[in-house]
Amino acid sequence: MKNETTTLFDHTSRQLRALCAEAGFPPNDDTPVDMLSELLDAAGHRRLGDGPAWPSDVADDATPVEFSVALDDTGDRAVRVLGETLAERPGLSSNVEQAQRFLRRMSERFGIPTDRFDAVSDLFLPEQPRGHFAFWYSMIFRPGATPKLKIYFNPAVRGEGRAAELVAEGFRRLGMEDAYAAATEHSVLRGDADRFTFFAVDLDDSPLSRVKLYISHHDATADTVVRASEAVDGLDRDGIREFCGLLGGDTTVFAGRPLVSSYSFVEGDPKRPGNYSIYLPIRDYVSDDARARARVAEFLHRRGIDASGLDRAIRAISDRPLDAGRGLLAHVSLRLGQFGTGTTIYLSSEGYDVLPPRVDAVAGCASVGS
Repeated sequence: MKNETTTLFDHTSRQLRALCAEAGFPPNDDTPVDMLSELLDAAGHRRLGDGPAWPSDVADDATPVEFSVALDDTGDRAVRVLGETLAERPGLSSNVEQAQRFLRRMSERFGIPTDRFDAVSDLFLPEQPRGHFAFWYSMIFRPGATPKLKIYFNPAVRGEGRAAELVAEGFRRLGMEDAYAAATEHSVLRGDADRFTFFAVDLDDSPLSRVKLYISHHDATADTVVRASEAVDGLDRDGIREFCGLLGGDTTVFAGRPLVSSYSFVEGDPKRPGNYSIYLPIRDYVSDDARARARVAEFLHRRGIDASGLDRAIRAISDRPLDAGRGLLAHVSLRLGQFGTGTTIYLSSEGYDVLPPRVDAVAGCASVGS
């Protein structure tokens, strides 16, 4: 059980160190924890018992941090941290200013290029942002490699009605004029049920540095995301159906948190997405984390991946009984395409709260391994 006098940074840094150790990072590599400290800044010094300083949408309990472990089919692994930078006196505008300071510090320290951010920042960061957030960071760590940053912008930051306009203009400014049509021709077909969620940019100079568009599919079926995946040629459509079936159990219509599609574009081929990913918010379709773990383990087994890595990652985050809560395993993604394939497991830090188990028409369905 957490000590409520523990600070948010102490809690999340312990989890991050354990995740990195499990992933084979050198024990003297303090870079991930140092970057987490910079990201959280003043919010990191707040005691867990005082509750969240800001109702962050990063996690269900308002913790402004979520962890993930990327399991590439090649055997490579990455530890990632999704986070929202909060000002000492948090608010949408002050959080943006604090996040920009974080970017400047990281750019100076690691030589991270900011040209893509600079190209679209005025588009996605108005003086009076709207919605639940303006932008978040993903920090990507691999053993022995320089850390990378990815930025998630909110397409609805000027209002839902202008989201499509901002996404199309964002692609245009980044030299990808055809990307908007390529990403939406199979995925935005159901009116308000298909919504732009994130416009994301990798901040690095590698040939596979991506621009990504995320689209949420409310009240979707497996057919919805199979159709969305048709923007990328040569994918395993049956694998997408199996992903939805195994992780969703008997769910036919995903009426809880939505399924999400994402499309990855690179400068070398800006007209068509090279990768497609499907994200399934498993916590909405299980009664507890024991059931979620069983489903994810079965899916990994069918892809030829040893589930012991999943269990070590879970233990790095929490030692609570898995049947005592729901949401430690928050969601799972399947990545397919020419830029690499793999599975990513998203883990809540549960810094402020643990969602209780539940039994209802969605979560109470039969499940693999239960």
